[in-house]
Amino acid sequence: MHLWPFWKFLRWQDLLDISIVSYLFYRLLLLIRGTRAVQMVAGLAVIVVMYFVAEHLQLLTLHWLLGTFMSSIFLVVVIIFQEDIRRALMHMGRSPFVKVQTEYSQVIEEVVKAVATMAEKKIGALIVFERETGLNEFVESGTPLEARVSRDLLLSIFHPSSPLHDGAVVIRENKVVAAGVILPLSTNPMVGRGLGTRHRAAIGITEVTDAVSVVVSEETGALSLAVGGKITREISPATLRRMLSELLGFHSVEPWWRRKIFK
Repeated sequence: MHLWPFWKFLRWQDLLDISIVSYLFYRLLLLIRGTRAVQMVAGLAVIVVMYFVAEHLQLLTLHWLLGTFMSSIFLVVVIIFQEDIRRALMHMGRSPFVKVQTEYSQVIEEVVKAVATMAEKKIGALIVFERETGLNEFVESGTPLEARVSRDLLLSIFHPSSPLHDGAVVIRENKVVAAGVILPLSTNPMVGRGLGTRHRAAIGITEVTDAVSVVVSEETGALSLAVGGKITREISPATLRRMLSELLGFHSVEPWWRRKIFK
């Protein structure tokens, strides 16, 4: 009954405004969930609370210091969250209606067959699938190939005697565009200390882009998949096939009676 005057003056534009802002906050929370940004946001929230507490208790020096910091809070946020802001802008730039689909199904099969063989032989490998975010700035650090993706090609690249085996392979659409690519290492302190450089690079590229990385451990032969700054370790080739098919938007073409050899 008391809310009637409020609803009486509420316009449809206000409802639209509230809905858009709520959606943006929701997407922001999804974006930073499970990342180090959550801890940073908590730290900034503590500083804001301390600012108002210092004002209420008339702690003049502390209030002045925190006020000086708060006056440049926008610049601080941009510096601290530059990677998260970059990733958010890339997500916003994607079209939710138009998606150019490339025939990845056969590519997935060749990759799964290659990493399954390398896992058995404990040959280290790092394979990156480019999605909507271009990887040209990283591809330039490697050796251009522009070759069709095949099991034999990947095995040749990552053979220990190959000069390109230490770097990453980048796959764009249905081609290996470059090998021996140098990727940024993850700086996330939450990443396990037991992970080596190859795994940290796999995670690092997915922190700054929407790429998907597949890793074969040289020590254990275990398969891992990284996406969105997170890594799933010790998965089977069958699980890898399913995950890649879902992430890349395709279903495997491998006949069901042959898939059991990878389980």
